Amino acid sequence: MRLGFLLDYRQRHISVDMDLVRQAEAFGYDSVWVSEAWGNDVVSIGAWILAQTEKIRFGTAIMQIPARAPTMAAMTAMTLDQLSGGRFILGLGVSGPQVAEGWYGQAYGKPLAKSREYIEIVRKVLAREAPLEHAGEHYDIPLLGEGSTGLGKPLKSILHGNPELPIYSASFTPGGIRSSAQIADGLIPIWMDPTRFDLFADDLERGFAATNGQRSLENFDICPFVFAGVFDDLEACRVPLRNVLALYVGGMGARDRNFYNDYVKRLGYEEAAVRIQDLYLDGRKDEAAAAVPDALIDDLCLIGPEARVRERLQVWKQAASQRQVDTMIIQAPDANTLRVIAEECL
Repeated sequence: MRLGFLLDYRQRHISVDMDLVRQAEAFGYDSVWVSEAWGNDVVSIGAWILAQTEKIRFGTAIMQIPARAPTMAAMTAMTLDQLSGGRFILGLGVSGPQVAEGWYGQAYGKPLAKSREYIEIVRKVLAREAPLEHAGEHYDIPLLGEGSTGLGKPLKSILHGNPELPIYSASFTPGGIRSSAQIADGLIPIWMDPTRFDLFADDLERGFAATNGQRSLENFDICPFVFAGVFDDLEACRVPLRNVLALYVGGMGARDRNFYNDYVKRLGYEEAAVRIQDLYLDGRKDEAAAAVPDALIDDLCLIGPEARVRERLQVWKQAASQRQVDTMIIQAPDANTLRVIAEECL
């Protein structure tokens, strides 16, 4: 099993704790990851980190599809990959309708179909087998239709990219999991209970079946986010996680269209998911956080005294031995937590 390290992106003023990144690199972490929402952009941070490290890879978790044309994503990936000596992982995701429409001013539309076209275009750019052409529902390259000058022509990237550059897709919905298994090299589910691989297994196999044997669990990476913290006071560890989970389960989306809420229901917490959302959307955020079950936090996170964290890591290691987890992307507040997890897993 590989270990990744997730940096916090929810900051009012951007900063990168490079000392912590370098410590993760020294502990043997394979990768460092950064997300973006409606504040910092992940590409700038990636360039900053890659320029100041030597071995650790950098992954985008994720670059938002509504934010960039697919050709721009391919250009960025090729550039950072070559400047870093092949240490770039391209993680892509459609985000949600609140962000796509509320921040980028783009119709959310058909996210799975859009993702498929997007990744197909990126792969064509990286492969550089022919000048780029794509005629789809979401992207038309070259643009020759209404409003165009008619002067566009197929182009081939000047830069020679790496056709094997890893492309991961962020998803945890059944359709998204199937799509990722078919078109990507890996899957980034936001959270995961390592004992509930059944929530992924059937959809992964259906996606793999559409690749004519090209993909299986043997060559497909599953890389969940895992909140972690080694502290003696278990309840104090749970407090910030209650707030995070309440935000996602209760407030990330409309009442009838919240993918995180649906996911928590599939994890077995349907009654709690309904209550958290009701409270959050009613403006009672503290009560929503208090309604997050201890068991849900413990299923998804690695927190508490060191012995407890090490014990819980055995479940993750068992999942990794069965190729149900390939990289744990750890979000941790300090180097001690990163060290304990590295000692137990590497």
